[in-house]
Formats: sequence, C-alpha cells, structure tokens
Amino acid sequence: MHSGPNTLPKASATMSTATFVPSPLPPLQMLSPRGLFARTPNLRSDDDASFRKVLRHYFESTFDCYESLFSCLANDQAYYTKPISLRHPLIFYFGHTATFFVNKLLLTRMINQRINQRFESIFAVGVDEMSWDDLNDAHYQWPTPAEVKAYRDQVRALVINLIETAPLELPVDWNNPWWAIIMGVEHERIHLETSSVLIRQHKLEFVKSSPDWQPARVTGTAPANELISVPAGSVHISKNKQDPFYGWDNEYGEHQSDISEFKAAKYLTSNQEFLAFVEAGGYLNSHNWEEEGKGWLAYTKAQHPTFWVKKTNGWYLRLMTEEIAMPWDWPVEVNYHEAKAFCNWKKSETGMNVRLPTEDEWYRLYEHSGVNAVGDDTAAANIHLDHGASSCPVNQFAHGDFYDVIGNVWQWTETPIYPFNGFEVHPIYDDFTTPTFDERHNLIKGGSWISCGNESLKSSRYAFRRHFFQHAGFRYIVSGDIKPLPSSHYETDRLMSEYAEFHYGDEYFGVANFSKALVDLALETLGDSPKHKALDLGCASGRATFELARVFDAVTGIDFSARFIGQGVQLTQGETLRYTLTDEGELVSYKSRSLTDIGLSNTAHKVEFFQGDACNLKPVFTGYDFILAANLIDRLYSPAKFLDNIHERLNIGGVLMLASPYTWLTEHTPREEWIGGFKKDGESFTTLDGLQAHLGNHFRLIKGPVEVPFVIRETKRKFQHSLSEVTFWQRIA
Repeated sequence: MHSGPNTLPKASATMSTATFVPSPLPPLQMLSPRGLFARTPNLRSDDDASFRKVLRHYFESTFDCYESLFSCLANDQAYYTKPISLRHPLIFYFGHTATFFVNKLLLTRMINQRINQRFESIFAVGVDEMSWDDLNDAHYQWPTPAEVKAYRDQVRALVINLIETAPLELPVDWNNPWWAIIMGVEHERIHLETSSVLIRQHKLEFVKSSPDWQPARVTGTAPANELISVPAGSVHISKNKQDPFYGWDNEYGEHQSDISEFKAAKYLTSNQEFLAFVEAGGYLNSHNWEEEGKGWLAYTKAQHPTFWVKKTNGWYLRLMTEEIAMPWDWPVEVNYHEAKAFCNWKKSETGMNVRLPTEDEWYRLYEHSGVNAVGDDTAAANIHLDHGASSCPVNQFAHGDFYDVIGNVWQWTETPIYPFNGFEVHPIYDDFTTPTFDERHNLIKGGSWISCGNESLKSSRYAFRRHFFQHAGFRYIVSGDIKPLPSSHYETDRLMSEYAEFHYGDEYFGVANFSKALVDLALETLGDSPKHKALDLGCASGRATFELARVFDAVTGIDFSARFIGQGVQLTQGETLRYTLTDEGELVSYKSRSLTDIGLSNTAHKVEFFQGDACNLKPVFTGYDFILAANLIDRLYSPAKFLDNIHERLNIGGVLMLASPYTWLTEHTPREEWIGGFKKDGESFTTLDGLQAHLGNHFRLIKGPVEVPFVIRETKRKFQHSLSEVTFWQRIA
C-alpha cells in the first residue's frame, strides 16, 4: 500500500524524557448515562414515535452539555469580559444558541410568536472576524447570566413541546420545517466548540476547573515523524438532499478530482516537532511567512503558539481552565499562518516540497487509511468528547498506517472553501457559508476532541479565516503544486446577480435606476429639513444607502439577508462587484461595477451595513431624520408590527418614505398579516387604507401616493416592469 516510511532529514527535535503511559483515556462521564454524547440522528427514519424520542434525546443532551460548558466560568464578570477583542463576550454565546432556535422556528412557521423579543434581537447575530486587526468595541446592555438561563429554560420547554406534539411528516429533509430543529441542535454543537476556544483564551482568573470538563492526563515521549506514501486515486464527493444525516449547505452537490501520489506525515505535528521551528527563530524572522502571515505576525508580535506559556521552569500548555507542564507528544495548536510558516521552514531545511494538504488530499488520506466514521460505540479517535476535554498524544489513535486522520485537533488545509457543483443556499440560513466564499477562509478537516454531531462526519466542511484560532493543528505532506480552484469571487447566483444589476447596473427602456429615483424624490420632498442620520431599511444590495450618503452625514443600511448586504459591504471596502447575468439558456455575460463607476466613491465612509429584522430591530437603531423602506412592507412576515413601531426609530419631525408595489403573497406574508389588498365589510380595503390605519397615531401623510416605475432584468430578452407606490409620512407624535 505504500513504499515504506521515509524519515525526514533534520525532522526530529530533541525527544521528551517523560514515560509514555499506553492506557486508554478516561471517558467524559457527564454526557449521558452511557458515557457517550448522542450522535447526529438518522433522518430517514419512518417511525414517528422512535424519531421523536431520538430527536428529543439529541436536543436535550446538546442543550445540557452546552450549559455545562459555562460551569467553567469562575464568576459573572467572566460572562462580560471579552476573551478576545474580535468576539462578543461569552454572555452573548450563552444566549445566542437558544435564540437561534426561536428565530429559525419562526421562519419555518413551526411557531408564530416570540418568547423574548429583546433577547431574540441582541443575541441574534454574532461577529465574523473580518480581519485580525478589525476591533469591534460596540457596547451592548447584556442581561444577567440568571436571566439568560431562565430564557434558555423557556426555549428548552418550547422545543421539547414541539418535538412531542407538532405535526411530523417523515422523513425529514431540508425542505421539512423540522429541519429547523435539527439545524438548531447542530448549530449549538458548533458553538459548543467555538465557545470552548473562547474559554481557553480567557484569563485564568475568569475560569475554573469543572468535573465535567477534565482534560486527558496521558503524555509521554513524542514520536519522530516520518513520511508515508499515499497512492494516487480519485476523490468523488456527492451529497444530496436524501442523505440520511444533516448537512450544512456547503456539503451538498458534486465534486470529483484525481489525486496524484503524495507522501504524508504519519503523525500530526507535535508540540515537540514544532519546538524546533520556534527554537530556530521561526517567529523572529519573517522570510518563511506568507504575505498575509507577515502582517499577522507584525501585528501580534507572536513569538510562539498562542496556547504555549513560557515560565522560568520551562514551557507550559494552556488548556481550557488550567496550565499544565508541556505535553510534548500532544499536537501543536496553531493558526494557518503558523502552520504554513512551519511547512515553508521545513521545506527550506529538507529540500522537499513540504506543504499543507488540500481538502481533496485529506479525503484521499481518509479513504486510504480506512478510518471509520463516528458510530454508536466509543470512537477509535479523540473526537466527539469520547475521551476527555483536551488533546491527547499524537500516537494514541492509529488509523491504518497513520494516526489521527480524524480527531484530536482539526487539520488546516491549503484549500479556501468554495461551493461544489449544485450548491444551494438553505432558505432559512442564507449566510452560513456564502460570506466565506472569498478565498480568505481556509477549510479545516478531521475534527477535534470536542467536534460533535455533524462536525464529526467526513462530509463536514468548516472554514475559518487564516488567523483564526480553533482546536486546530496540522499534518504536513510532500507533494507537487496545488491545482487551482474555481474562483468564488464573481456572483453566479441568479437572484443575487439580478439584484446587483437592479441596483448598480444598466438602465433599461428609459426607466431610471429605481434606488436613485427614490432618493432623488426623497431629497426633493425633504427640502431643508435635517439630514444628519438616515436609515435604508430592507436595503438589499445597498444602492439607495449610498445615494442617501450623498447628502446625509451618516446612513445605515439594514437587510435581513447577509448575502445582499455583503454586496454593499464589498463596495464600501473599495472592491469591485462582479457578477454574471443570464443571457439565454446556459449562456451568460459578465458584469462588474464599483462605486467609482456610478459616481458614489465619496460616500463609502458615511455608510454602515447591518443584518437585521425590520420587525425586530435592535434598540441601537434609532434617532433617524429619515427612513426609507423600499419594496419592503409586502415582504415582511408582520408588516403591522413594523408599522406600529417604526415611529420609535424616527426623530419628531422626521420622515418615513414607503415604496411598494403591494404584491401581497402568502409565501412572504401570512394572509392574516396583510394590511390591505382585500375586502373589508364588503368594500375594498387598499394597502394605503391600511397604512393610514397603522400610521395615523404618529404620522401625517405629507406627500403621495406617487408611482415610481422600475425594471428588473431576468434574461437578455425578458424583463419585469413594475410600479411602486410611494408615500411620505412625517412623525408628529
């Protein structure tokens, strides 16, 4: 199967003198009576009672385990002090996973009302590390841990009641409303891991030991690494919506690749092996670092891995709640930049083409090793919390000729995440993956000791920014150059491309750009009124947001879809928006637009974009002189709630501009939530009638209705022509 071990020249560092203890690691007993954390369920079950029972156990065991993780916090202050500046404090993550259930269940109509509107707003959207030096010091009025725990108890009762009593049609697939429950559990399991990393990054004064989260205590002599051949072969990835196990959107589709023979390290890179790089001055000179890595190194001034602690009596390793004498035979935990720099250093030392594996090469290694996926028994790998709350020796779990093909720590790859052929966005979580298709998020494979549920499957695809810290290390390989991946920079999704063209593209049939026409009409109406702050609500791709910034001091654009605002954010960063337009059949044309192209380059510094729910805005979004809601109200799940509360966001005398074609559809708005477009008391009740009824207590109509046309390009020879009715309302109370 292989050509025999090949010891790397100059590869071995000084070995530890500790005695190796070849004993099995103790199981983490708190997770279930069997000592094993519940596995992700088979969704192809056809037995109603059995499925409900399995799903309830899966939900409860996850909810319990997640809450137990926070027992590692020493005091209430630990909930509010950020472990790292680029993330929310842990109080956010304590509440976030519970609000996720409510928000997704609302979208699938499994529930029709909120539990706590404030919590489901402030805990809704997390922070994506946009850059290693992008510090976000936003202030929030966080609730107490006790209040969040009480809220979590309410969510627990809600979900259990749904699992026990809601109508169920089997099997469950991603078009089934029950998908939201599975999604919520898998989402919480992701945050089980990411929150454990934040706890590990907390100061020791904020954490404490927990009997439920005890690390492995096995260590010994670190093995000398060696190279083993992996024969050439093909990789074929295919996951469809009939797959028996839950998947995130990026896992679905088809992918095939031929892999040349390569050599891979027998073990993950250990702390001992990485020490040679540190002692060789790997962090002190930058010639082995990639350009992006050099920037990170200069900014952080790192001199060793982030979880290493140098003391007068030697090296220690920071675990979740304690520092221990360095276990040299455990895998080193680093970010991509550090792993890549090590490979470049190893390449210069050995003269071999040492690098990280690609995603496809990891799949090939997985298949060649014969490793078994996580099943119902204790895993033969340090994964799924089966063996303790930490890493373990790199020679503890053999998988064929290799060790730790899965488990122990995640393994960085050279591959920026990209969509497989047939990729689709899930309608209730449209921003899980698409924001990462930017060639700045690299895939990690194999899972760590705490990777559970979907994370532990071969098919899982998780990607992080290259400076990101996870329970992640690496295995190096020796191989040729990397095959280029298809570019993910241009937008090929038809809806997104149509909106990009609608906002920033050409004008058709003499009809002016809709967003610009609305803003021009607004400025004419506003006259000399104050123009300090404006809000573009339902901003989509953001053209009106930029147009308003021509005259307002600051403009906020908010949309429910992160995919849409991503286009606006891209433009604010000086980038060019690239997209394809359907001409006919499979033929497309390629378009690009920048703010300079449309004369708005001087507005970007006054614009901010946020993801948000127009019916449940965060309290911070207030004090506006002008609010535009363009083609929004007939797309809301509760337009009445929006209209009844929007005055709270405007200053007295401020103006609300509403534009809509009044295309009421039950797929967007339940029939009982329509505010017009029906018969009432035997007479026609228009949307304008409804607007007057809902806005009359706080607003007076100052202009309109006025009709403004717009054209949406669908193909080269098919266009949609519509009229939007525009009204202006001034707040009087």
